[in-house]
Amino acid sequence: MSATIPPGAVAYQRTPTFTETTIPDALRKDHATKAGAWGLIRVEHGTLRYVVTDHQRTPTERILTPSAEPGVVEPTILHHVEPLGPVRFHVEFLRLP
Repeated sequence: MSATIPPGAVAYQRTPTFTETTIPDALRKDHATKAGAWGLIRVEHGTLRYVVTDHQRTPTERILTPSAEPGVVEPTILHHVEPLGPVRFHVEFLRLP
């Protein structure tokens, strides 16, 4: 079962658009959002692999494209992304009011 954003969550921040050459190294390595911060990985162009590696979840991998549902990042859960060729994407952060 994939994660879902809780009802009532509101966007509060957005990253710049990243490309395969501008993805920060921190996003390519396992990292997590802070408690209470959800994320939506939105691919604008190309293909991005989204991998959840946290021991609290079943390891999962999704291929994200502009026509696919965004990748949902759960608070405090380790994950990373890998470009699969040319890509443009951003992350929108949400939290409960």
